Amino acid sequence: MDFIIELMSNRRVLNAYCNEQRVITMKVLFLTNSICSDELAMVTRYSSMSTRKLSKALKILTSDKCMVATSDYNDFHKMVKRHVLTNVLGANAQKRHRSQRDTMRENVASRLHAHVNNSPQEAINFREIFESELFGIALKQELNCYTDYLLSEAKTLTPEQITMLIWETIIQTADTTLVTTEWAMYELAKDQKKQDRLFEEIQNVCGTDKVTEEHLSQMPYLGAVFHETLRKDSPVPIVPLRYVHEDTQLGGYYVPAGTEIAINIYGCNMDKNRWESPEEWKPERFLEPKHDPMDLYKTMAFGAGKRVCAGSLQAMLIVCTSIGRLVQEFEWKLRQGEEENVATVGLTTRKLHPMHAILKPRNW
Repeated sequence: MDFIIELMSNRRVLNAYCNEQRVITMKVLFLTNSICSDELAMVTRYSSMSTRKLSKALKILTSDKCMVATSDYNDFHKMVKRHVLTNVLGANAQKRHRSQRDTMRENVASRLHAHVNNSPQEAINFREIFESELFGIALKQELNCYTDYLLSEAKTLTPEQITMLIWETIIQTADTTLVTTEWAMYELAKDQKKQDRLFEEIQNVCGTDKVTEEHLSQMPYLGAVFHETLRKDSPVPIVPLRYVHEDTQLGGYYVPAGTEIAINIYGCNMDKNRWESPEEWKPERFLEPKHDPMDLYKTMAFGAGKRVCAGSLQAMLIVCTSIGRLVQEFEWKLRQGEEENVATVGLTTRKLHPMHAILKPRNW
């Protein structure tokens, strides 16, 4: 299997050298090919590399693996993931929290309209409004429901573990969801033709009704916008290190126990062997017959296998419906000079500079 392996040593990335026996002798292994990373490191060979290897900083930030995403795949991980799916992120939980998402979208639309009415020619800081509303819905879900649930049902958890689990769900709701939505609106505001195509689809499906979650299955281009943004601007570019605790094989190479593996999600999503012109933002690629419209995991943005992201359903519901409403309500155009502001900062691909756009209300 053709895939790229890179070794990080002394702050440099070097090509891996393998001997005639195809043995990998390195400390850190970087996987940048989507087929190898997805099918082997995340699924097929999962039992051999299910342990997280965290830096000292991440150990401190997560209180030594107390979060679902950073914990080892063990009884603790299974238990806390079950808790978060039951009360916050699972399908039934999403039904219970529906009204909060609807209120959030109305609040965002109202604040955007207020800005346009007061300062129609002034570019708006999209993040400032959207992030505050996302944080609000996260606090409502966690403080009103999840905290009580953990205190009453999760008897074996320590106060420190409960604190980290609550904080994790707030991060999932308010950070990565924001990152994906902001990048999607940036791409749409930059490309008027694609924005017009999405608006036309919304008009054909919704007419004079507001975009709701019930409409999502009828709008394939909106789904394509979502998945293409996850591919090109993946909110989590690199998966936290995994530790190989027993000898295994990857793509025909022998990988000894003790190796650390980093899966480069960004590199996989930019793999030219899998994606045509990967550097371009082309939602149309996900309209091809080979992509199942109902498949939520078309890219590696949500991971794969047993550690697939627990918040994927909520992310899709919030991001897709928000994008739909934002394009339905307004025509978006980037502020002059905004197109060059693509630098990122932090563990996620959060834009270094918040997106500023000029909005024009639509007559629909």
